[in-house]
Amino acid sequence: QIQGGDGAAQGVHRPYRLKGGRLGTFFRDDGLSDLIGFTYSDWHADDAVANLVGHLEDIAAAENERPDTVVSIILDGENAWEHYPENGYYFLSALYRRLVEHPGIELTTFSEAIERCPAPAELPRLVAGSWVYGTFSTWIGDPDKNRGWDMLGAAKRAYDAALASGRLGEEQRARALEQLAVCEGSDWFWWFGDYNPADTVSDFERLYRRHLSNLYRFIGKEPPAYLDQPFAHGGGAPRAGGTMRSGQAQS
Repeated sequence: QIQGGDGAAQGVHRPYRLKGGRLGTFFRDDGLSDLIGFTYSDWHADDAVANLVGHLEDIAAAENERPDTVVSIILDGENAWEHYPENGYYFLSALYRRLVEHPGIELTTFSEAIERCPAPAELPRLVAGSWVYGTFSTWIGDPDKNRGWDMLGAAKRAYDAALASGRLGEEQRARALEQLAVCEGSDWFWWFGDYNPADTVSDFERLYRRHLSNLYRFIGKEPPAYLDQPFAHGGGAPRAGGTMRSGQAQS
């Protein structure tokens, strides 16, 4: 439940706008999104579609057919389908066919939904977080993840010092900036941690150390010796191989 500007509890199935702001805000339906991400891949496509549409119909009934009802189904667009037969072809084809034909469900975009809802519910504040458990724990907090951030911070300080010195030429600056952007990608930190598969963690942490080492070389500095040593090992067996995380912690 979400607490609106009037203090009343409200649901996730409607548009919001942060108090004093203009940006429309929508909240993910974790249950439906995770069904697509983790459950329906093991079902017959027709059964999965019937189940999903049934949930949507139940939501519509619970919301008393309110015209501003919006169900946001959000997941990493590419990751689920490798677990489905034929990369999700049968499920997606049946799903879109059923949705297009359904008299009470309409496909839309967030922009269109906001345009049709001139008075979104007001949020007094918005807490920082992600759809994974509502926190940033997927990217920071674990000792291995924190070590990765420490190494990135050290590399960024070295990069800043090199730029401030004025000794880098234009081409060298451009190359170093591009390399810094590679090192700052959030997916590195996604994979660090004991809960991910050992082989995958090993691949990502080795590549991460290599990219950091290259950044040092591009600014004319010798990489620190610790970049020669593995710092994350993994050993878990998460659902879907770790490429996706459920919106709610699994018991």
